Amino acid sequence: MANLKDIRTRIQSVSSTMQITNAMKMVSAAKLKKAQDAIERMRPYAEKLTELLSGLTASLDSDMGGAYAQEREVKKVLLVPITSNRGLCGALNSNIIKQTEKLIEDEYKDKEVELITIGKKAYDALTKKYPVIANKSDLYDHLDYAHVAEVAGEIMKDFVDQKYDKVILIYNSFVNAATQNVETEQFLPVKTEKSDSNLVLDYIYEPSQAEIVLELIPKSLKTQFYKAIRDAWASEHGARMTSMHKATDNAKEMKDELTLQYNKARQAVITGEILEIVSGAEALKNS
Repeated sequence: MANLKDIRTRIQSVSSTMQITNAMKMVSAAKLKKAQDAIERMRPYAEKLTELLSGLTASLDSDMGGAYAQEREVKKVLLVPITSNRGLCGALNSNIIKQTEKLIEDEYKDKEVELITIGKKAYDALTKKYPVIANKSDLYDHLDYAHVAEVAGEIMKDFVDQKYDKVILIYNSFVNAATQNVETEQFLPVKTEKSDSNLVLDYIYEPSQAEIVLELIPKSLKTQFYKAIRDAWASEHGARMTSMHKATDNAKEMKDELTLQYNKARQAVITGEILEIVSGAEALKNS
């Protein structure tokens, strides 16, 4: 059995760890509220914009979707994995990294693949094995639409210039603090849905329907990109809060076990000392 000093040192160490994890949980909880409100306010707008765009493009000719909707033979693919800059958030980042590796090695194994990483965790894990052409981890330093739109615009330009034939986003979609789903979303080319022949809507468009589509597509793409990063941002804080909550509970359980062990060891020492005193007294009495 470990001596009392060693056990006492371990108890102090676990207590310090528990205080840190509990503080991190509280910080993530505060940040999660802000991030969750932001993504929940943004989702209806982004979804309605996508729905409107799909409805408009459905009744247009296939070549009216503009350069962003151009379907080409897929030879070169750009993957954009979105992770966090910091760890201590469970399997959140490793799930994105695994999904990215799966796409590269399975679905696009015969294609030329390049990556633009968002988040230091994705960059650190993937740059050792795959061609990462850019790291946009600094987006989290000033997470607003303007900065994200610049990156989205660069990717859109590369697609129009036929540098890539397909662009895929891999990110965590926020459900709640305990649940984040890995999403693999086609960013480019824009998907257009066929119109329902049973549903004919006779709208008057001003300006023309084609002009509206060409104007909406870039805005919709930038909004889609921004929503993906906002989802990942909320997912990070939710996962970290949950992980730190579990870590705090585990530290408390370990502290309780060590305290019990300490009390048993202390009781054994006291019992041994009492036995020595009694034995010494009996020896003096008999002598």
